[in-house]
Order: sequence, then structure tokens, then C-alpha cells
Amino acid sequence: MPSGLFALLDDVATIAKVAAASIDDIGAAASKAGVKAAGVVVDDAAVTPRYVTGFQPNRELPIIWRIAKGSFFNKLVLILPALLLLSAVAQWAITPLLMVGGAYLCFEGAEKVWHSLHKDKVPLAEAAEIVADKDHEETMVKGAIRTDFILSGEIMVIALNEVIDEAFAMRAATLVVVAIAITIAVYGAVGLIVKMDDIGLHMAKAGNSVRRAIGRGLVAFMPKLLGALALVGTAAMLWVGGQIILHALDEYHIGNLGHGLHDFAHAVAGNLPAAGLWGWLINAGGAGVFGLVLGGVIVAVLHLLPGKKAAH
Repeated sequence: MPSGLFALLDDVATIAKVAAASIDDIGAAASKAGVKAAGVVVDDAAVTPRYVTGFQPNRELPIIWRIAKGSFFNKLVLILPALLLLSAVAQWAITPLLMVGGAYLCFEGAEKVWHSLHKDKVPLAEAAEIVADKDHEETMVKGAIRTDFILSGEIMVIALNEVIDEAFAMRAATLVVVAIAITIAVYGAVGLIVKMDDIGLHMAKAGNSVRRAIGRGLVAFMPKLLGALALVGTAAMLWVGGQIILHALDEYHIGNLGHGLHDFAHAVAGNLPAAGLWGWLINAGGAGVFGLVLGGVIVAVLHLLPGKKAAH
């Protein structure tokens, strides 16, 4: 009997070790996939705060929670099953799907550059009237969830592409981890960002001089942080979108632009201190320029041709 018990315990220990190894593998794959999708994640975090601008402070977190629940639904219920089915029966479609998403990112980034050069100012009275409308919150939440669906789709496709050669169960587990972790990270960060100015305002009204100074600093800093996030998000979209297209063109042996950029970066950075960093910056910068040019062409078609107008 003892020997049977020891054998059972040994089997349990073996299963536990295999499970732990599998969890480690899933974690490593999810981490790798998440890093590849980081550019889109940054933009997701940069875009979302605008959907709660103008609301009463007590409505900001509930709105973010509603958007986060919509994001979970987008990733886990709509996007994940579709991508897993696609990876099982039509892996050849992953690269074209990535290219479509990459082109969209280039378009989004270039359009943000376009809007920054052609800002349309909304009169204050009109803006107040819009925010005061009782259906405004519902409209903004639905708009945020639609935008999240597009960005989430690109995040999940990028993540899938990183684990496309893994077993089906590993692909599924990795995408679930990526979906949950990224959604929590993005909307947790958004909630903190949105409430930081309220925290600063509260600190500025009470406490000692140091506390009040920190509070005033937070209130003054948050608009700059949001502006920086928007800038980083735009750059990330152009870089990620351009890199996706370049890699896909190389895969189809078209133009050899991606390999050419890599060779150029290696040649320039090879003898410099921190050559790896310089090489990455040159690669990212080149991909960003390519993304801006490609996105600019799409924006030009949508904005400048007669009868055409961008969706947003």
C-alpha cells in the first residue's frame, strides 16, 4: 500500500512538473507575442482616454469598465475563435490578414499626423451641448468598443503569428493569456491615467505644502502625459504597421525592402557604441517612414480625391 501511495504521489509530481513546464511555455510565448504587439497596445492605451473626456469624474471609471468588458468580449468571444479556426484550416491567410492590419495601422498613424496639421476646433458651447446629451455616454462607449475591436484584432493577429508553429492547444492558451493580460494592462493604465488629475486636484486642496505641490504638479503634468502618449502611440502605429508590411513583402519576395533596411542598419550601426540599440532605432525609424508614406497614400486617396472622405 505505501508503495502504491508513493507511486501515485510520484505520478502527481510528474504531472505537476509537466503542467508547470507548460505554464512556463505559455507564459514565455505570451510574453513574446505581447512584446511584438506592444506598438498597438501603446496606441490602444493612448486612444481610450479621449472617450471619457468631458464626463463627470464619477462616471469616468464606470465608462472605462464598460469599455474593458467590451474589449474582453471582442478578444475572447469574437476574435479568438475566428483566429484559431483560421490557424487550423487556412494558415496561408495569416500573412495577408497581417498586411491588411498593418496597412490599417499605417493609415491610422498617417491620419493622426494629418489631423494634427489640420485641427478642426469645436466651439465650446457645441462641445458642452454634446457632452450634456443623455445618449452621449452610450455613443462614446459603443465608439470606443468599435475602435477596440480593430486594435484588438491586430494585437491578436500579431500574437497568433508569433505562435503559429506551436500546437493548437498552445496557440489557444497563449492567445487567451495575451487577451486577458493586455486588456487588464491597457484599461488599468487608462483608469489610472484618467483619474490621476483628480488625485492631483485632491492633493492640491489638502495637506502640507509638499503634498499640495505634488498635487499641483500632477494636475499640470497629466495633459503633457496624454500628449506624449498620443505622440508615442502614433509613432508606434507607423513603426509597427510599416514593419508588418515590410516583413510580409520580404516573405513574398517583393522588393527586398525589409532586408535592405536591416542590412543598412547593420552597416551604419555596426561600429558604433551600443550597436544593437542604434540598429533597432534605424530599423524602427525606417519602418516608421515607410509606414508614414504608405499611410499618407491611403489618407490622400480618402481625403483628397473628389467624393472621398476618411471614416474618421
